[in-house]
Order: sequence, then structure tokens, then C-alpha cells
Amino acid sequence: MVTRPGLLGVLLLFVATATARATQPTSLEAGYGLMYSFDFAAAGDEFSRWTADHPGDPLGPVSQGANLLVSELSRLGVLEAQFFVSDSSFTRGRRLEPDQAVRARFGAVLADGARLADARLLQDAGDRNSLFAMALICGLRADYAGLIEQRSMAALSYTREGMRWANKLLAVAPDWADARVATGISEYIVGSLVAPLRWVLRLAGYSGNKSKGLEQVRIAAEHGRLLAPLARILLSIAYQREGDRAKARAMVASLCRDFPANPMFARELLRLDRSSNAP
Repeated sequence: MVTRPGLLGVLLLFVATATARATQPTSLEAGYGLMYSFDFAAAGDEFSRWTADHPGDPLGPVSQGANLLVSELSRLGVLEAQFFVSDSSFTRGRRLEPDQAVRARFGAVLADGARLADARLLQDAGDRNSLFAMALICGLRADYAGLIEQRSMAALSYTREGMRWANKLLAVAPDWADARVATGISEYIVGSLVAPLRWVLRLAGYSGNKSKGLEQVRIAAEHGRLLAPLARILLSIAYQREGDRAKARAMVASLCRDFPANPMFARELLRLDRSSNAP
């Protein structure tokens, strides 16, 4: 159950580059692009600059949280897609040892983001960045609980809460495609469970439909602003679980094209090609 980026040679060039960077506007998109390229230090710097430029916006600290989580998942080896293709291949074998300093900072930046979002939502219940931030906070907490701490029910609870925030955002901003990652993955996870467990979870308020979930994630992959690459990763994993290697390969190939500095995508594409050519 898924439940799991030449150093400068001369001082003059350094000064020129630093000056150019200081005059460029900060960008969440640029930060997320660096994160997806696994240049976590540069992504963190970009998010820090964006947060300084937008001190009341919860997406600053929440994006820092996303960068911390992806960095930790990468360090622990959790992000290799093959761990997710089979439930047993992920749960079998090893106990993860999270970095406690990263864990503490992760919790602190998410709490800061939630505090900022709460304050803005008191002024405007339809504040889009705050609604998205709350959905993202829940998703990040779900990933940490499920993929690192291996607490599946806690992960499901965070996932359901994230879906609620995402649905609130979609009610006021139907074109906010990134929100569909939260709604889609929740539908897919619960819809993928065996019937008795799915029935029990539905009694507890969890709903799920695999096809509907995949369609939601596909929309995010095609139209998302910050989470489209994540949606493509999730689609690749889902397609592999469903046995559709051609679609899975297309998703990974697009990630390799867009983030050539990320070694994980190249390894995953090679693995897919090797498995497809195996007798």
C-alpha cells in the first residue's frame, strides 16, 4: 500500500553572477525545479529568498518543508520508484533511520506555514495560497508518517485531511490543478485496497476510486504549476502497479527530459527499459 542539482574560477565572475542573481525576482517555480533536480541546497536558498520577499505567505515555509522531505527521502533511498511497485518490496527488509535534526526542522517549518495560513484564512476563508498550503502540509505530513515512520493509518488520516483542504481550494479555484494531487492520491490509495479493508475505511469516512484518482493526478501532471513533476512520478508508480509499462516509461522519460541533472530519473528509465527487454 502506498500509504512510499563547476564552481566559479575567478572572483570577477562570482561577483557578476551574484549581482545578476540578486536582481532576479525569486520564484517558487524555480525553487521547485531545483528541488526536482535534487539540488536541495540551491532550492532551499531560493525558497528562503522567496520567503523573505513574501513574509506573510505560508507557501514559503511549506515549500521549505517539501524540500526537506524530498532531501530526506532521497538520502534514505525511499524515492526509488521500484520500492513502491510492490507493497511487499517496500515494507520488507529495513528500518529507516531519519535525521532527527531534519525531522525537527521539518516539523517547525510546517507549523510556521500552518500558523501563517490560519491567520490569513481568518481574514479570508477563500485565500488560495493558504488553502493550498494547508493541503500541502497534510500531504507532507502523510508522506513523512507513511514513508519514513511507516505509520500507515496516520498517513491515511493526514491524506484525508489534505483532501478536504484541496476540495475547499478547488471549490473557489477549480483551475488550481496542483490541488488535484491531494484528491487524486487519496482516491487511488483507498481504491487500491482489498475490498474488506476498503469497506472498513469507507465506514470510517475514507472514500476511494482508482480510476477517478488516476484522472485527478493526470490533470495535475498536465496542468499543475508546482506539483506537476510530482504528479508524473505518482503516475509512473501507479502505471507500473497497474502493469502499463509504456505509460510508466513515458512519464519517467518526460522527467528525464525536464530534469536531466536528477540521477534517480535516469536510473528509473534504465530499469524500466531493462525490465521491458528481459525475457
